[in-house]
Amino acid sequence: MTSIGTGYDLSNSVFSPDGRNFQVEYAVKAVENGGTSIGIRTKHGVVLACEKIISSKLLKPGANLRISTVDRHAGVVTSGLLPDGRHLISRARDEASSWRQTYKGPIPVHALASRMGGYVQAYTLYSSVRPFGVTAILGGWDSEAELGVDGQVGFGPSVGAGGKLEDEVVKRGGPGLYMIEPSGLYWGYYGAATGKGRQAAKAELEKLDLASPTCSLSLKDAVMEAARIIYVAHEDSKDKEFELEMTWISTLDGPTKGQHQQVPQELLEEAEKAAKKSLEGDDDEEEEEEEGDAMQE
Repeated sequence: MTSIGTGYDLSNSVFSPDGRNFQVEYAVKAVENGGTSIGIRTKHGVVLACEKIISSKLLKPGANLRISTVDRHAGVVTSGLLPDGRHLISRARDEASSWRQTYKGPIPVHALASRMGGYVQAYTLYSSVRPFGVTAILGGWDSEAELGVDGQVGFGPSVGAGGKLEDEVVKRGGPGLYMIEPSGLYWGYYGAATGKGRQAAKAELEKLDLASPTCSLSLKDAVMEAARIIYVAHEDSKDKEFELEMTWISTLDGPTKGQHQQVPQELLEEAEKAAKKSLEGDDDEEEEEEEGDAMQE
């Protein structure tokens, strides 16, 4: 990492001669060693899921939640150093509360992502602090009912100079999914994955073709797929037991009424059973292919 010269990783306020910030790169490595977390965005809502490694048999099942509610309509899951994640979630809640006090409404998901990204990026600027060792996936639903006809205060004029045209139709509200990295960089996603099994999870998310306008994945189907993807990503660490944690946010007429909630236990168990069955089916197919190759030889 420091082949160009030593000493450039002692402070995150110093760049190396080739323009790298080594402490941010070290923070990314901390994330890559954490449990896998994913987010799936559909037309009907957003699903967040994570692989919670059971590090001790004495841990209470269902406790030590990794996915947190930031506001009624938004949730965050983090991978990496858990204390850093809790601090970032606490900051996100403060930002959501501040927005409600100022604008008398819920913070739009893209605005919350922007504020979280700015806060994380500030921790890459000064020698007295270190970068966050987490990557956060933010999911939410901007409700048309709460945004109102004219949209949220602070979005500029709706008509006239600087506003939209009289006959222009603007669709308000809808799902939002963002991933905030240790550098403060954030992007909007249809499907996001981070943590140790991110590569396998990304490959599975790409197969769903979530960005296609013809994608008809329902919210329940997204829950089933999220469970399957977490189990696929866990294959690299299958010697360790884990607990699947999952939440969802739906439309106003959906199962969660536009609010961030945990997936019901019955549906979660159904998704886990389907994921295990799918994994066993894949193993059987691989064994059959190996036997076929052996017979040909």
